[in-house]
Amino acid sequence: MYLNPNWPELIRQAVVEAEEALQRQLPYLRQTAAANHEKVLRAFQEERVSSYHLQGTTGYGLGDAGREVLDRVVARILGTEAALVRGQFVSGTHAIAAALFGVLRPGDELISVSGTPYDTLEEVIGLRGEGQGSLKDFGVAYQEIPLDTQGNLQYSLLKETITAKTKMLIVQRSRGYAWRNSLTIAQLKEFVDFVRKQYPQMIIFVDNCYGELVESLEPGDLGVDLMAGSLIKNLGGSLAPTGGYVAGRSDLVSLASQRLTAPGIGAHMGATLEWERLFYQGLFFSPLTVSEALKGAVFSAAFWRALGFEVHPEPESPRTDLIQAVKLGSRAKMIAFCQGLQKGSPLDSHIRPIPSGMPGYEDEVIMAGGTFIQGSTSEFSADGPLREPYIVYQQGGISQTYIQIGNIQAALNLWQEGFLV
Repeated sequence: MYLNPNWPELIRQAVVEAEEALQRQLPYLRQTAAANHEKVLRAFQEERVSSYHLQGTTGYGLGDAGREVLDRVVARILGTEAALVRGQFVSGTHAIAAALFGVLRPGDELISVSGTPYDTLEEVIGLRGEGQGSLKDFGVAYQEIPLDTQGNLQYSLLKETITAKTKMLIVQRSRGYAWRNSLTIAQLKEFVDFVRKQYPQMIIFVDNCYGELVESLEPGDLGVDLMAGSLIKNLGGSLAPTGGYVAGRSDLVSLASQRLTAPGIGAHMGATLEWERLFYQGLFFSPLTVSEALKGAVFSAAFWRALGFEVHPEPESPRTDLIQAVKLGSRAKMIAFCQGLQKGSPLDSHIRPIPSGMPGYEDEVIMAGGTFIQGSTSEFSADGPLREPYIVYQQGGISQTYIQIGNIQAALNLWQEGFLV
């Protein structure tokens, strides 16, 4: 990494330490990236993707061969029977909601086994808001089991929590806006094996946002029943302009498709417009962009630790998602961090992000990231709710160098405002 002689010495030294930490992690990161590159390439080849699959359709989107083949390609990559990959999903939260509402019925119960879910799912479940058509409004009960102090799933609490109404167990793989370990594929496998043995009737759902292609296996390879995520995160490769996916058992994916469109229509309609090529090309690029994001996350963890901040995960920790958390400790520092990172963006680098309310969030949120696609965390962004202890969460990154530059700009802004000495 280039060291500008005008940077203060503490930032120059932190860059050096971060580069050294990254070099120690590169062999593992490269090995995983190579395995995922090969997996994605083989999925394209096995489904015989051709140039005519890239054209897109209009109107009803009937007979869209490209859409149908893309579903099968993604299913192969995620290790599932079926997938529903659609630009009509407006976010990962929308994809998850379609799956939940598609499968659950009045009188059923949903249990989150990884604690309180990500903020935007609270109103979907009915933990906040009333009369909006949440699961609670439709008579679906909800319970949650917190992770233990080490961030592990608590199997011992399942027996006393599961009732005759319980139909689905939901697991959030990534940390979301929480200072906790994200759940590794090894942890998910242990959980799936336990549930299959003790509660074989249970549907296991995984919120897979930020986790795709980070490890060499996916939740589908472990036998989970259903999962969902966003295309402006990992699998979009920074090119998908919108969209999300649901993947899993064919019957459950079909139920989700009926909720996305309408009963009887399901997955058979939905124009792909000009998105089709971008979906395919972004998917093919995704192992590369995920790999670059992971390199940047390791650098970021080591860089901010060297500057005296708490980070999670540590640079030496194994990675299972793209999120890197940095604990700033004050509202002013969190704002300065995000405003500095924004200065390193290709778009809107002159804009100063400020805290504001956002749909789906209870607290004010500050977001940094001058992305070509609005809100595309696969390109690189940093955000977080303005609440104690003022943690900023970095996601994604189209290149390792870009992520490094953004973090250095954030540190320079903190230094200029007197928060780094």
